[in-house]
Amino acid sequence: MGSHEDWQRWFESHSGPLLLLARQWGASRSDAEDILQDAFVRFWKHRRRVNDPAAYLFRSVRNAAFNLVRAQTSRRKRLEIAAAPESVFSPAAEDGELRAAVETALGRLPVEQREVLVMKIWGGLTFQAIGTVIGIPSNTAASRYRYALAALRKDLNSG
Repeated sequence: MGSHEDWQRWFESHSGPLLLLARQWGASRSDAEDILQDAFVRFWKHRRRVNDPAAYLFRSVRNAAFNLVRAQTSRRKRLEIAAAPESVFSPAAEDGELRAAVETALGRLPVEQREVLVMKIWGGLTFQAIGTVIGIPSNTAASRYRYALAALRKDLNSG
């Protein structure tokens, strides 16, 4: 990944999942974009020492988003985090009712499960990389993923 074009393609392919991850912690769209930009600047400064760029960026975005929410929470007694994440479906998705049901079900998941699901499905990270990003064993990441899928399946089948 040495050329400018390589980096641009890499950024384009990873920015969506990274923004989605920041949004899962409650960051607004503009805050998520700022977090992502800062993460890429930090990455660029340390790129020679980074073994896994995707894991580094996911961890950086996760930490920055978490810190943002913590700072906002300390300024306010209660912060209402949006229940439904930004749509992860294409605008051309045919079944708007199904899309709404899935988004609602995603919003009901605990943050710990939802972030693993986002990193795995939309980020394409391995459980080992997810574990590194979050600071948990890879088996725990896999368990959270399984629990999230089971909860989604149960939620969607009961509705």
